[in-house]
Amino acid sequence: MTNPSDQKLMIRTLRGETLERPPFWLMRQAGRYLPEYRELRKNSKNFLDFCYSPDLAVEVTLQPLRRFHMDAAILFSDILVIPDALGQNVEFLEGEGPVLDPVRSLEDIKKLNPDGIADYLTPVFEILNRLSREIPEETALIGFAGSPWTIAVYMVEGRGGTDHGKVLGWAEN
Repeated sequence: MTNPSDQKLMIRTLRGETLERPPFWLMRQAGRYLPEYRELRKNSKNFLDFCYSPDLAVEVTLQPLRRFHMDAAILFSDILVIPDALGQNVEFLEGEGPVLDPVRSLEDIKKLNPDGIADYLTPVFEILNRLSREIPEETALIGFAGSPWTIAVYMVEGRGGTDHGKVLGWAEN
């Protein structure tokens, strides 16, 4: 019996095989450029709710595959579900992007709760399970994560950007 992943162009590329063509996928392939995405986005009260809704996240992950027949699906989510799951306030402001209540003290760190993170992220696991069943057999599924540094920058600075003064200060101490 052949392993289904043996037929996925993306997996074969990662194995270093010589292929008939390079695999096709795009960073951020689901998103605002798709009218069907914008229509679905109206059905959630905010961006994080959109990420945590299995029905919406699965649909948004599948939309680019239907339009462009890509060789990989990219899980629709966001790296900031981790600070959110830890109990840090995360908001996505229109025209500004993500804004977090910054972690600036030992007391702020103590407020974070890693104990229930797996339960909090149950919708993400459900999304992955559903996608593994719903994407075409020849299509790979790509997940992603922010590096510990990137997540720390958001959590300590309260937003992304290039000014990392506060988090660098923490790293030096």
